[in-house]
Amino acid sequence: MKIVFISLTGQTRKFVKKLNMDSLELSAANPFQVVEEPYIIVTPTYDKEVTEILNDFIETANNQHFLKGVAGGGNLNFGKLFVFTAKDLAHDYNVPFLHSFEFQGNEEDVNLIKKAVDQIDNYTS
Repeated sequence: MKIVFISLTGQTRKFVKKLNMDSLELSAANPFQVVEEPYIIVTPTYDKEVTEILNDFIETANNQHFLKGVAGGGNLNFGKLFVFTAKDLAHDYNVPFLHSFEFQGNEEDVNLIKKAVDQIDNYTS
């Protein structure tokens, strides 16, 4: 399972690095990349204008077919808006919302994401 992510402040990048899984970091310069394997999105929480590169990526070629879930990071001080980007993406593309974590996540967050990915792998294989 590939991890596709964006990171604006480096917090999400640090979290993804802890997962120690195959990953692809998107930026505004490269959202239209094609994947040919299952992946999950890990995203920070920002307004849609900032994160629309994820929509661009998902809607490129056949990428939406391989999207298996979304996880999100953010700041709990956002209250009701905590990880809304990940929740909106999961809803919009009808895939599971896998997990939320604060800032760069902790060991428990890493283990929960890995467990969710394993369950998806077992379900799809």
